[in-house]
Amino acid sequence: MNVGKTSLLHRYMERRFQETVSTVGGAFYLKQWRSYNISIWDTAGREQFHGLGSMYCRGAAAIILTYDVNHLQSLIELEDRFLSLTDTASTDCLFAIVGNKIDLTDDAGGEDDAEDEPGKATGTCNSARAPKRVCLEDAMALYKKILKYRMLDEKEVPAAEKMCFETSAKTGYNVDYVFETLFDMVVPVILRQRAEGPSQTVDITHYKPAKQTQSRCCV
Repeated sequence: MNVGKTSLLHRYMERRFQETVSTVGGAFYLKQWRSYNISIWDTAGREQFHGLGSMYCRGAAAIILTYDVNHLQSLIELEDRFLSLTDTASTDCLFAIVGNKIDLTDDAGGEDDAEDEPGKATGTCNSARAPKRVCLEDAMALYKKILKYRMLDEKEVPAAEKMCFETSAKTGYNVDYVFETLFDMVVPVILRQRAEGPSQTVDITHYKPAKQTQSRCCV
């Protein structure tokens, strides 16, 4: 099911909407944000590439899980097929649950008014004019399942309300807000880890060259 995650990346990176085909394997993007270079991997959503997902998620500082607000099955598949991919992420990995294609719902009528208020929800299950098949409450429930799966204390991580978003890759609604919010959260964590980690310098006075070994190539 095409939920538009690659279109979200194109909207953020290239500032335009582009109809895309399904990602094959994975795609790499490098974003210069302030004084930092941030690596972004777009992983394939199709089932035949599912085994590659854990490789791309290895050591990830943040993971964006995307679903289509018009299809409940897309949210169910996030839990059934992609929850286990979080196993290889870093211990302090942050998770964002993003519902895309909000422009295809009746709630899209409020997008222009909400643009000046980043992060503003465009409707919930209690909204009489919201024909969406997936509500923010559903996404929040999945977020809490991820925390439980990874045995994380809800009190020690960002609240579900701050990590669940609704976006439109087509109109650009909330797209920048999702990425900028994650970057603001992730960069301080990475800097702290580097400061607390072992020194990256090498004492050359005690350096001993490794014994020469024969290299091999596996084909």
